[in-house]
Amino acid sequence: MRQAIVTRYLGPTDHRGARIKARADAGTITIPWNHAQDIEANHTTAAETLATKLGWVGEHTDWQLVGGGLPDGTGNAYVLVRSTGRVES
Repeated sequence: MRQAIVTRYLGPTDHRGARIKARADAGTITIPWNHAQDIEANHTTAAETLATKLGWVGEHTDWQLVGGGLPDGTGNAYVLVRSTGRVES
């Protein structure tokens, strides 16, 4: 079963720099903020990193991530779609 991936920004602390956390029921990953990328690209990179770690996307699959911002502005949500554009349920 596929699951949505939700990302959110984690601000810097006294001991760590800014980060992006991507989570799904199957797992989570936290990556450092890349200052060479814009906000959207940082969220997408985190979601892609988690999806790759879970084996949901990659060179041996025809799935890709599609996503956008959450209504409350706290992060992004991503779902997997086949290259045909059909959403998996």
